[in-house]
Amino acid sequence: MKLKKYFSLTRAGILDSMQFRLAMLVMVAGNLLYLTIVYFLWKSIYASAGTDFVNGMTFHDTLIYLVLATALFNFMEMYTVWEIGRNIQSGKIVLDLLKPMRYRSYLFWSYSGTFVIQFFATFLPTFIIVCIVTGGAIHLGLNLLYFIISVIMAVIINYSIDFLVGTICLYTESIWGINIMKQVIVQLLSGATIPLAFFPDTFRKIVDYLPFQAIYNTPLTILLDGKADIKTVLPALLVQLVWCAVLFVLSSLFWKISLRQITVNGG
Repeated sequence: MKLKKYFSLTRAGILDSMQFRLAMLVMVAGNLLYLTIVYFLWKSIYASAGTDFVNGMTFHDTLIYLVLATALFNFMEMYTVWEIGRNIQSGKIVLDLLKPMRYRSYLFWSYSGTFVIQFFATFLPTFIIVCIVTGGAIHLGLNLLYFIISVIMAVIINYSIDFLVGTICLYTESIWGINIMKQVIVQLLSGATIPLAFFPDTFRKIVDYLPFQAIYNTPLTILLDGKADIKTVLPALLVQLVWCAVLFVLSSLFWKISLRQITVNGG
């Protein structure tokens, strides 16, 4: 019965997402424009470098990584922080807290329908096109299974970070500046905009101790590693699992403590 309740929210999310087809087309067009800019930007970087390899990656490798990172970002992005902020400012959060479901779970499963739509509308077509265009540059084997497991944990990590940041709105009642800063930090340090291989060694070591690299860099590294086996993949998956547990506990505790500060405007 509990799963049926969650899947009902997923179905509602799918139906809701399908109502905004024009917005989806605009998003696809925007992504194509972004990828065009990325192509010419990195082409210029490699041309100025005067070598086929930069930090162990060819232009071909870098482009595949960034195209898939963009598709993965579109698939995983939930806009949770904006939703929490709007609910607090409008007063709707009071009604959400009265629902017979934990607010954290309700918010996640309300967005789960978007995952389904974005997977079939953006990530899967992009992945298929990359496989065809590159002539099988992406090895299809057990790395796909490890990739799926990694993505599931990456979604949990990403959502926990969003929920943690969104909770700050209970204190500030405004989330715009904080969320913009969060987006910049996550996209930069996760490998969504620049492959982490291009970071200076010292900075890269610091990033490896942060949870952000487990959101995009870890799944993509596993997917693109044609020789991935359980011995090489397990340490990365364990790091993701630890961050899942740590961030889940931290965000849940912060939410529980912060509810005592709740004030709403309107509603």
